[in-house]
Amino acid sequence: MKRVTIRVPATTANLGPGFDAFGCALSLYTDVTFEETDCGLEITGCDEAFTGPDNLAYTSYCAVLNTMSEEVRGVRIHIDAHIPICRGLGSSAALLVAGAMGANVLRGNKLSTQGLLNITNAMEGHPDNLAPAFYGGLTASMVDGGLPVCVSFPLHPGWEFLALIPEFNLPTTLARSVLPEQVNRADAIYNISHGALVLKALELGDEKLLRNAMQDRLHQRYRKKLIPDYEKIEALVRTTGAAFCLSGAGPTLLCITRNPGLQEKLENKLNAVTEHSWQMLPLHVEFQGAHIISEEWNLE
Repeated sequence: MKRVTIRVPATTANLGPGFDAFGCALSLYTDVTFEETDCGLEITGCDEAFTGPDNLAYTSYCAVLNTMSEEVRGVRIHIDAHIPICRGLGSSAALLVAGAMGANVLRGNKLSTQGLLNITNAMEGHPDNLAPAFYGGLTASMVDGGLPVCVSFPLHPGWEFLALIPEFNLPTTLARSVLPEQVNRADAIYNISHGALVLKALELGDEKLLRNAMQDRLHQRYRKKLIPDYEKIEALVRTTGAAFCLSGAGPTLLCITRNPGLQEKLENKLNAVTEHSWQMLPLHVEFQGAHIISEEWNLE
């Protein structure tokens, strides 16, 4: 039987005003191993609650096989996840991407990456995390005629990312439930203009422009109410000159800077202004998307 291990990077979506469109891959990973067997479904490496057929890696795996009109056989899946769950760092997208790639590799790579993105986007509902997870780097995505379209953008190499990850989680369903169904024209224009400048600031390495452009009126003002300490941390980060935004749907908060000493600046002050425990995790952009790290035949 063939065994393959897929590595998928974490992702941060939205980047402020790019709601459901912008995404960036980061240097935190989930590795998932797939091995076809004759013994049904076996999932290890995760909580027992996620070892059933509704596991996202398995549902994505099956979706790809069904698209290829291939038989769904028994499979052993082992998940080694370092992306925290329900923290706004693309943990769900990583499993979907891993499952899609795992099935494709085991059955002869019949589908393109775009084909896999099409399948997983139909499951996820929006490509903002999926696109950078597949392709790496900074991406902007849209859905046209029901299919995702993704474009990559250049990034200045000097950016430093600092993720502030809280002890509590925030389900994406809850974070979406607080958003209004309609927005006014002024807010829509605000986000379009700011989003365009975010992409240019990231390309140029212009921290001042990024700090000013990474403002949003469509989702963060509503979601921050679900995140204790949000406004205190935002005020603290802004004193350092770094850009600041919610990572995806949250609750992770993201600082982006050209200053490699940001973590040291915040370390002694963060605990003084917060009531909860926050982990500081320095990250960089991951320019390589999901890829195979191990592929072998098990001859046992």
